[in-house]
Amino acid sequence: MNDHKLNILCFGAHPDDVEIGMGGTIKKQVDLGYKVGICDLTLAELSSNGTVTQRQKEAEEASTILGVTERINLGFPDRGLEPSRDLLGKVVSVIRKYKPEVIFLPYEEDRHPDHGMTTKLVEEAIFTSNIRKFQWAGEEEEAHKVSQVYYYFINGMAKPHIMVDISSYIDSKKKALEAYESQFMNSSGSVSTRLNRGFVEVVEGREKWFGKMIDVSYAEGFMVKEPMVLSNLVPQFGEGSGL
Repeated sequence: MNDHKLNILCFGAHPDDVEIGMGGTIKKQVDLGYKVGICDLTLAELSSNGTVTQRQKEAEEASTILGVTERINLGFPDRGLEPSRDLLGKVVSVIRKYKPEVIFLPYEEDRHPDHGMTTKLVEEAIFTSNIRKFQWAGEEEEAHKVSQVYYYFINGMAKPHIMVDISSYIDSKKKALEAYESQFMNSSGSVSTRLNRGFVEVVEGREKWFGKMIDVSYAEGFMVKEPMVLSNLVPQFGEGSGL
C-alpha cells in the first residue's frame, strides 16, 4: 500500500498560483473525499513583497483552509525553470512517489514566463514518469502513468473546455487567497503591484463570469489537450464534469 498516494496533484510555479486558478475545485474535491496535493516548484524568492519564510507560512495556512493532504516545495530557482535533466528528474520523482490519477497545470498562455515553463517542465515529467527504464538519483519508485491532465488559469484566460461549479466554495477560495497577505494586501511598506491592487476581486469576477456561462453563481474553468473518454454521452440530471 502506498501511504503517499494522492488522487489529484496540482503543480504551480509559486505558492498561490494553484489557489488562484483552482482553489474552489480543490476544496470541492476534498469534501468529496479525494486526496489532493499541491507541488510548488519555487519558493518565489524574487517576489516584490514578502519573504520566503512569510510566503511558506501563508501557503501552509491556505493549504489548511482548502484541506490539502500534502504540500510540497521543490525549491527550484524563481525565474530559473529552464528545462534540465536535474529539474526533470526531481519532478518525475514527485509524480512517482504520489502516483496521482489526475494532474493540474497552469494554462501556458500567461503573462508570467514561469507559469508556462512550469507547464512545459511538468508535461515532460508526466511523459517521462511512465518510462520504466528512466531512473533518477537512485530512486526506487516504479513508473507511473497519469490518467488525465487539466490546465487551470492564473493570469491568462480562454473559453474553458470544462467548468466546475464552485458556488458553494467561492468563500473558501477567497479565504485561501487572502491568507497570502504579503501578496494581495497593500500594507505599509509594501511595493504596489498588480496583485495588491484588487487582484482577488478580479479573480472573483472571472469565476463569476465563468459561472454565468453555465448558469451558476461561480465556476472555475479548465482546459484539456488530450481527448477525454466518456462512458455515457448523456449525463444524468445534475451531473457535471466529474470534478
